[in-house]
Amino acid sequence: MVPATLRWAVWLLYAEALAVAVVTGLLLYAALTQKAVTTSTAITVVVFMAGLAALLALLGALLARRKGAARAPAIVLELLFLPIGYYVIEGGVPWLGVPLMVVGLVCSALLFAPATRESLGIH
Repeated sequence: MVPATLRWAVWLLYAEALAVAVVTGLLLYAALTQKAVTTSTAITVVVFMAGLAALLALLGALLARRKGAARAPAIVLELLFLPIGYYVIEGGVPWLGVPLMVVGLVCSALLFAPATRESLGIH
């Protein structure tokens, strides 16, 4: 049986992947309908965000299959949401930055939980 901590971590990774995919769609729409500083910058940002969404979904899928090797990259990505959230808050958008930081901390804590480690075969 999959422990609740791992199940919640997987669902949070999937939710983050979906949220990043939505943002990617918005960025793609903006790139196609607005004048960008440079086309290469617009393409780079869209491709980066699409890759991040795919990576979050892949890590969620691997963790759902109890692949312990996916835990460390997932934790690193979650912890990267902390400085990103901080700079979003500093940029004047605390309604987005604070939840980003909270989700990163919560998902990291779930991945560090003893039940999750045990389920993944990490001792």
